[in-house]
Amino acid sequence: MQKSFPFSLRLAGWLLSSVIIVYILYVLRETIVPLTFSVLFSVLLYPICAFLERWRFPRLLAITIAQIIFFAVLVGLIYLASIQIISFGEELPRLEKKANYWIDQGQDFLSDNFGMSRRKQITEGRKYLTEALKNSASVLTGAVATTTGTLASATLVPLFVFFFLLYRDFFRQFFYKLFDSRHKRRVDQAIRRIYEVVQGYLVGLVSVILIVGVLNSAGLLLLGVPHAVFFGFFASCLLLIPYIGLLIGSILPALMALVALDSPMYSLGVLAVFGVIQILEGNFITPYIVGSKVSVNPLASMIVLIFGGQLWGVSGLILALPVTAIVKVIFDSVEALKPFGYLLGEAEDRAPLDWPTFDKKH
Repeated sequence: MQKSFPFSLRLAGWLLSSVIIVYILYVLRETIVPLTFSVLFSVLLYPICAFLERWRFPRLLAITIAQIIFFAVLVGLIYLASIQIISFGEELPRLEKKANYWIDQGQDFLSDNFGMSRRKQITEGRKYLTEALKNSASVLTGAVATTTGTLASATLVPLFVFFFLLYRDFFRQFFYKLFDSRHKRRVDQAIRRIYEVVQGYLVGLVSVILIVGVLNSAGLLLLGVPHAVFFGFFASCLLLIPYIGLLIGSILPALMALVALDSPMYSLGVLAVFGVIQILEGNFITPYIVGSKVSVNPLASMIVLIFGGQLWGVSGLILALPVTAIVKVIFDSVEALKPFGYLLGEAEDRAPLDWPTFDKKH
């Protein structure tokens, strides 16, 4: 039926549909983002619910216990992080003293090598600081408004998770009714594949965070950086933002090494250690543990990360890959959309195509 329409008409329909979808995703982001996180958390907690239900626990009780376990783990992690932050706060007076020393050294360097007096440095610094504050005021206001709305919506995530787990059979029946009964088996395969992809991605991501956290902490301990374990796992948690999270996480321990230790070479050492770990994570750890589950090629991953960041900010960066993996499963299950699923997937090893050649004589 699609082929009965001209290609130009079909292309216009695809473009119009894409614009409408993107517009809806942007306008309703404060609702869609928590819903998307709720779906991922529901998939993560489903094995616990299924295990308890097999032991004859009522579904309501099983879901409640699963959520209690999840929040207990979350509170435990927050407690451990708070202990490290309090311990880090005790170092602030010493760090402030060392920071003032490095600022004095920097002012002396500028004064001796560039003829810039301290008074001029202070004047220029104040000017640039004032401009930066003016330019960042609107950005900060927008960020606060967005964060407030997101946090308000995030309080509904546990409720969404509860209902997604409670009505999972109801949603399956909805998909059976949405599609022809002849496609019931295909619907089951798509739902099972989505579950496997999302759960594999989440479990693999947690494994990668733990492995990279241990590597980061070991490298910082060897360099003698204070609070190595905290900085190591803080940076590894930023792997939720693919490709750039670990690099962002290296800035804080590098500054700590610059301020707390006697030589700036330690700071360069921190950056070098994190750079090596970034290479290992990007080329070996993540592709081996997570890559086989997601099956999205690197080019598509980079594009959807940029798109997700522009659309939903930090939440978009976190959700880009799992949502793309789910979309790929849907594309692979619908005959008309299979070419798009192929475009998102890994390139297969095959003999190169014979490209047409054009003879100038003809």
